[in-house]
Amino acid sequence: MPEEATDNQKQKLTQPIQFIKGIGPERAKMLEKLNLRTAADLLFFFPRSYEDFTQLHKIVELEHEQLANLVGTVFDVNVRMASNGRQILTVTLQQDQQYFKAIWFGQSYMAKRFSVGQRVLLRGKAKLHAGRFQLNHPKVTTLDEDVDVEETSQLLPVYRLTDGISQLQMRAIVDQVVQDFAGLVQEAFPESLRQHADVCDITSAIRQIHAPKTQAEIDEARGRLVYQELLILQLALAVRRHRTRAAFKAPALELTPKIRSRILGRLPFELTESQQTALHEIAANMSQPFPMNRLLHGEVGSGKTVVAVCAMMLAVAHGYQAAIMAPTEILARQHYFTLRKLLGNSRVKLGLWIGSLKGAERKKLKTEIESGEVDIVVGTQAVVASKLNFHKPGLVVIDEQHKFGVRQRASLKQSGEDPHYLVMTATPIPRTMSMTLFGDLDVSTLQRTSGVGQRVNTYLGTESAREQWWQFVAKKLREGRQAFIVAPLVESDGDAQLSSAEKMFESLSNGPLEEFRLDVLHGRQSPEQKEDVMKRFTSGDIQAVVATGVVEVGIDVPNATIMTIESAERFGLSQLHQLRGRVSRGKHPGFVCAFSTNDDAAENERLAAFAETSSGFDLAEIDLKLRGPGNLFSTHQSGFPPLMIADLIRDADLLATARTDALQLVDDDPELERDGHDRLRQLVFARYGHALDLSDVG
Repeated sequence: MPEEATDNQKQKLTQPIQFIKGIGPERAKMLEKLNLRTAADLLFFFPRSYEDFTQLHKIVELEHEQLANLVGTVFDVNVRMASNGRQILTVTLQQDQQYFKAIWFGQSYMAKRFSVGQRVLLRGKAKLHAGRFQLNHPKVTTLDEDVDVEETSQLLPVYRLTDGISQLQMRAIVDQVVQDFAGLVQEAFPESLRQHADVCDITSAIRQIHAPKTQAEIDEARGRLVYQELLILQLALAVRRHRTRAAFKAPALELTPKIRSRILGRLPFELTESQQTALHEIAANMSQPFPMNRLLHGEVGSGKTVVAVCAMMLAVAHGYQAAIMAPTEILARQHYFTLRKLLGNSRVKLGLWIGSLKGAERKKLKTEIESGEVDIVVGTQAVVASKLNFHKPGLVVIDEQHKFGVRQRASLKQSGEDPHYLVMTATPIPRTMSMTLFGDLDVSTLQRTSGVGQRVNTYLGTESAREQWWQFVAKKLREGRQAFIVAPLVESDGDAQLSSAEKMFESLSNGPLEEFRLDVLHGRQSPEQKEDVMKRFTSGDIQAVVATGVVEVGIDVPNATIMTIESAERFGLSQLHQLRGRVSRGKHPGFVCAFSTNDDAAENERLAAFAETSSGFDLAEIDLKLRGPGNLFSTHQSGFPPLMIADLIRDADLLATARTDALQLVDDDPELERDGHDRLRQLVFARYGHALDLSDVG
């Protein structure tokens, strides 16, 4: 295959599929529902799995506990009720003159998948029971009548389908396209890159992924295609980052020994090793004449705010302004009070810009910010909405970055000179997520140090133990501790099972906690109401607060050591972990009890992981595995499309390799314009060209 594809080859690959042998106009309309419009689309329409006919088993050859692949014909389908009330589905199948059973407990809906006379392939562990083999909860593959499995002895691809096209027909269509067009696909990798990555050529990869003879061929083909997809993604992110650095100018703010000494001298404690590393990384970025784009992430108690304060002080030391934006007024006020405490004896002037700021006070502060009299602005999204014109912006810090959209962040950069840009989150981010969702940002990770706060004892509550739990909460309140009670809703939405903040408040005030001082905190209250509740809770006037997820971020009451989470299945793992972080901030041990209204096995597995795992980073990885990466490439990352074959969990190591290789390639050839990189450039811009437009950056 020549390096340059001819126009004729390109035309063949992009021709409408209705003109391809065996398809025609009617089938083309059906295939369009799968976004299959050209020959190239079909070549890169990868199987979602394979039917393995290379190792089929006979019943007479089976042994107890053997992992078996059994082909059989459905003889009988039966659903019965067990003595414990659970439904049991039993499917009896025939193979030659022998019979075996497949059994599902509590999954009677599976009966719809079977009909007498139907041929299926079952995969599972064979157990000998009452003289007959049975498979419990096996994996089921329905077989086409035209496939003679005894004669096949191969790996058959399984594709996503649409109405009107069977698996057999889809295989025939793709097979014809692979035979006719696979050799026309232009190789994207120069020979040096293929050797470096140790991958096969693109034509072999396409042929093997659709018609493998062995599992080794699948692995080899998938390795090439996954690496290519991830490399193209990482090249796009690397090019975007390079363009951002080249297109925008920011003040070079060096952390000199004198400035460092002055900043650290204002802190009442020494930075942890993790904080020092993060500050060094941030300072290295801020010393450059282009905007820093850095993500600072770490779980509750790791000290992100202190690092951000040091970065803001670096900007102020050079005569520039800094701003820190929080998602709620509660958190903005907390940041303001933290800064005022740390910088109380300095000449640094602070300003609090929030939506509730009104009248002459608002007008006065606006004038002071725009004249440069205010050094550090603490605020909410009101900073963006008000279109403040900073006098000399040097650094913008955004807390809980996922609460702010791309356009909101970009508008901050449009205020005067381009500032440096630091985003923070208390949600520990899995390594694969940070390399994709935030791939065009540098990343600093803060580890929570031992000795900071207390370990939290976490329990999964049951209805039978609920009364005992409230007795424990009351005991702790009498000892002088305080408590959070978290509900997912403000008011009942009609679902009797779901708790609400107001409903819980009434129930507890007139029940197990009636002797204590309670109040309610939720997002629908006015800023003044929320501030009043938090002031009284912080002072100890309120002993227990019934709240929604508004307490997830930023609430710091060291004496609050008990938390009850109602309808816990409504919260994500990371959100649950952040909630738990509210009761591990003082010298007393914390206690959390999560009650679920859901008996779903997957939910129980997730909540069990929450109870058993104390590390936010470990929980983030578990959450990613249980729930999958989801739509990572949404508006948060400028509309990046979903991946076609790569899996961010399974392919984490390949992702890291692709990122390293992409950064090296772009360092050497920023726009991928050198000989041998032209095809890579075409692929990057064809798939991610819209994301390389920097109009959203400022």
